[in-house]
Amino acid sequence: MMEQWACMDNGKNTRRDVIIRMLHGEFPQLDDFLCHENHFQLLIAVMLSARCTDARVNGITKKLFAIAPDASSMEKLSQSQLESIIYSAGFFRQKAQAIIATAKILLRQWGGEVPLSFESLEKLPGVGHKTASVVIGQCTSQETFPVDTHIQRLARRWKISTKKAVDGIEKDLKNFFAKEMWFPMHKRMIAYGRSRCTARGCDGTVCAICKKLQRLNDE
Repeated sequence: MMEQWACMDNGKNTRRDVIIRMLHGEFPQLDDFLCHENHFQLLIAVMLSARCTDARVNGITKKLFAIAPDASSMEKLSQSQLESIIYSAGFFRQKAQAIIATAKILLRQWGGEVPLSFESLEKLPGVGHKTASVVIGQCTSQETFPVDTHIQRLARRWKISTKKAVDGIEKDLKNFFAKEMWFPMHKRMIAYGRSRCTARGCDGTVCAICKKLQRLNDE
């Protein structure tokens, strides 16, 4: 079902309306980027995704979650065991250390469950604001707008934000889109940035949305 965005602007050709309408047209429905069966698996997958493609993470977690699907079994893995499984994710030593430490904390403090608040999540090793935003946005009704490199690029090209810092871009995006749209728009912008408005494939004038926004600027 289409999100209730049409009443946001009076005209059909405002920049916001164009972006929302065209993104929804390209991606009316989106599956989760990272394969997971529970909150713990999502947290670990997002931790692994730092500077790594989702496709590669999904290949890694297919093997990892077969032997360590929860915090209890993850804690039992040795550092070297985990490193050998997640090696291709990059920064594997740091990630393995953070994942095992996180599993231990979840077991000791949260009964193996993942706390779904920014304050608690951001205290976990290897979990920053973006990771917490993804987990909370995916697992709760709380609206979040995680910002990755694709979203940073599109926000600048589409003149939603001129900020350089991620927190500034996130604030501008939240002001630009209605709150109920934040997480869906996060997913659509990532999907569009990966497939249509890539870093090298578009300079702000090539993809369909950039072209449309250029025409609006010229009118």
